[in-house]
Amino acid sequence: DVRCRRLGGGLVQAGDSLRLSCAASGRYARTISNNGMGWFRQSPGKEREFVATMDWRGGSTSYAPSVKGRFTISRDNTANIVYLQMNSLNVEDTAVYYCAASRYASGSSQADRYATWGQETQVTVSS
Repeated sequence: DVRCRRLGGGLVQAGDSLRLSCAASGRYARTISNNGMGWFRQSPGKEREFVATMDWRGGSTSYAPSVKGRFTISRDNTANIVYLQMNSLNVEDTAVYYCAASRYASGSSQADRYATWGQETQVTVSS
């Protein structure tokens, strides 16, 4: 399956950093290395929103304006892992985060281009 892992506590203070990882195993083992990857999030009462994306090679990235300059998406294709480094967290970053594997080699901000979704991980930022 595709699992999201959180490195560091799920409850952090504003200004802190946190790194999320997304790893694939089993029949999904090559999902990450062969496809564009994305991170999305959903806050209570809000729709799911795009956070960051990267193509399969890691050469092209795109970010939501709200996280650009603070978050960094990266990948390790040999290990089938994609990361989301989150710095300077603020309370508006509080959400359930998901990684997703695109149907295509390119990344995208559009959720309907993603075929495989990882398990959720909660990130809570306190002021």
